[in-house]
Amino acid sequence: MREIVRRKEQLRNNCGDKSSHSAGTEERGKKPINVGKGVTVAIAPSRSGFLLLDSSLNLIASNPEAVQILSYPSKPDRIKQLSVFLSDRVRTVMADNNSSDGNGIKEYQSGRRRYICRKFQIDCNGRYSPQPAIALIFERTATPDLALEEVCRQFDLTQRERETVELLVQGLTTKEIANRLSISPNTVKAFVRIVMVKMSVSTRSGIVGRLTGARALG
Repeated sequence: MREIVRRKEQLRNNCGDKSSHSAGTEERGKKPINVGKGVTVAIAPSRSGFLLLDSSLNLIASNPEAVQILSYPSKPDRIKQLSVFLSDRVRTVMADNNSSDGNGIKEYQSGRRRYICRKFQIDCNGRYSPQPAIALIFERTATPDLALEEVCRQFDLTQRERETVELLVQGLTTKEIANRLSISPNTVKAFVRIVMVKMSVSTRSGIVGRLTGARALG
């Protein structure tokens, strides 16, 4: 959610202050995207897909991640009239009521990867042409395996600690984990204590909470 708020603030700043359209964006690590008529929107690098559209869902700007998400399995450089292709794909996504949760948030699958598509209305007070009207953000949803990988990297867990955590979050007892890993229950308890220290939690439910949090962040 912090990333979504940051992107909305970027769009608001760019729509409200012409002097900030391109000045210094490259120095701050942001990629300037030209949306026509000398207007440039600064987009920070991200794994999320971002598109800027007019009221008819015609593409104004996008980042490389969005292009990859929407064009898969085709390679973007082999698609003729890429902007038209992306606009058509966006219309298909927005028209699919079966993928919506009722709050305008839609699911989109690109290959084996699943994304949450969020829609935001943009108001630039009619200053620019083409007129930005809608921003779409595609955020990848984390699978349990991806969440576990993220937690293991974040807290520098060993292979055995990872295996213990994986079974722990499945609800297995110390004895059941010991049987699965062919180790003693005391060794399992030792692994759990080490993981709790690394994660700065004091209970097993705290370990589960860390993993749940990683899944929620995607």
